Amino acid sequence: MKVAIYARVSTEDQAKEGFSLAAQLEKLRSYCKARDWKIAAEYVDDGYSGRNTNRPAYKKMMEEIDSWDILLVMKMDRIHRNSKNFMLMMEELRKKGKEFVSMTESLDTSTAMGRFVMDIIQRIAQLESEQIGERVYIGMRQKAKQGKGILGSPPPYGYTYRDGKLAVVDGEARVVKKMFEMYLDGHSLKEIEEWLNKNGIKTKKGGRWGKKTVARILSNPIYCGYIEWEEIIFRGGHRAIVSVDMFNEVQRLKHRKAKRKGRVFIIENGKKKFLK
Repeated sequence: MKVAIYARVSTEDQAKEGFSLAAQLEKLRSYCKARDWKIAAEYVDDGYSGRNTNRPAYKKMMEEIDSWDILLVMKMDRIHRNSKNFMLMMEELRKKGKEFVSMTESLDTSTAMGRFVMDIIQRIAQLESEQIGERVYIGMRQKAKQGKGILGSPPPYGYTYRDGKLAVVDGEARVVKKMFEMYLDGHSLKEIEEWLNKNGIKTKKGGRWGKKTVARILSNPIYCGYIEWEEIIFRGGHRAIVSVDMFNEVQRLKHRKAKRKGRVFIIENGKKKFLK
């Protein structure tokens, strides 16, 4: 029997004992040797979530499905954390006459009981994943309500993280302030975008600027010292790049220029006030 070995580790898993790619591959190879199976190929996704199928090695493995007979994983959640995606994969395997084996759970789809138990375990794994997501969301919301610092987002243009806190990047901060000033001086988003690109100023990721990126910066209260999370806003512990008055004036001007009035807000007394 020719076996496709699949191993995956997400960024969250990397620190957990037993989830490393090296540990997975070593155990899977030993399992194949014990059962006298021939390894057709090894497919490894490093740093990818199991909640979707957007994984290069996984895609390649399914494209090469005709070259192997059995798909072997160390644990079911290494292949999928979403029951719908798992069932779609199983349908594809059945169409091609392939089997699925989870090593540590001793499950084999060549038996009816194995197929039944595997379906139950996969649904439990999805439930656990969703419950973790819910707990993270509740924790983030509570943190925002209490006005406790940053909420896990990558640092925006103008800032970096230093000792777990937002710190101003002086060169980027000057660009941010210039953008606010240009908009108040009557320049359009397009004109600001062109000025940035013409002067060789790069985005946080090193790319070219676009109107939407400029608009997001001009709408982000983080630049006047506040942090926003859903409907909650609170004063952060970081240094502001522009004043609250400048931020509010830009929002009023954007609101006046907008063809379709959206939910634009200013900050008054530390709270959001939506413009009508």
